[in-house]
Amino acid sequence: MLHLNRIVLSTCLVVFALVVQICVLARLQLPGAVPDLLLLVVLGLALVYGHTGGALIGFGAGLLADLAPPADHAAGRYALVLCVIGYLAGLARPESGRLRSATGPMLVVVAAAIGATLLYAGVGILVGDDAARQVGLGKLLFTAALYDLLLAPFTVPLIMGLARRGENDPMADSAGGGESPSRWISSAGGVGTGRTGRTGRMSRLRRPGRAARIGSQRGGLLARAGKNRTARIKGVKRL
Repeated sequence: MLHLNRIVLSTCLVVFALVVQICVLARLQLPGAVPDLLLLVVLGLALVYGHTGGALIGFGAGLLADLAPPADHAAGRYALVLCVIGYLAGLARPESGRLRSATGPMLVVVAAAIGATLLYAGVGILVGDDAARQVGLGKLLFTAALYDLLLAPFTVPLIMGLARRGENDPMADSAGGGESPSRWISSAGGVGTGRTGRTGRMSRLRRPGRAARIGSQRGGLLARAGKNRTARIKGVKRL
């Protein structure tokens, strides 16, 4: 279930994304589909809150989009789509809570964009709406995946970081507030630094002076142990 801080944060993000999508993205007159910022918000929250939270947030966000003034489709249609997408995206949530690379989430974004378009078109066919056939389903799938993939590195990491801060997750503070957008754009990390630090520690251990000190300490301990053992043996002989 969603806690109060999750509800407040999710509501603010969903309302903001819906306003931006209606007032800005929908008026760009891009060929094919419209960049779905609302879908990216649901994906980012689902990757932090899990499948239950993702399903609830997706249903609420889709229902709000169905009731928004420009909507010209049946109410509940997009709510069903985002509910299913949010649930499936929540299943891809990492167990440790931290993303090891950006490859997995980017694949989730592409699969969600294609799956949401197919599911929306399929539900439309069931209710008698064949607009997807007139525009061209292949064109819609390609443009939806392309636009969402280009927009995801600048939105999903920020949403995940805000969600983790709202959860008071210590990993959010140690990671600087969540996943960095630059990590989604390029895979450059601190692997080389970690190896250099480890090599430096090993080189310090291999210094001759340090090795001699360690050897002398071991020799002293062995000598003391030998003396104590000899004393105990002599004591037994005296008895």
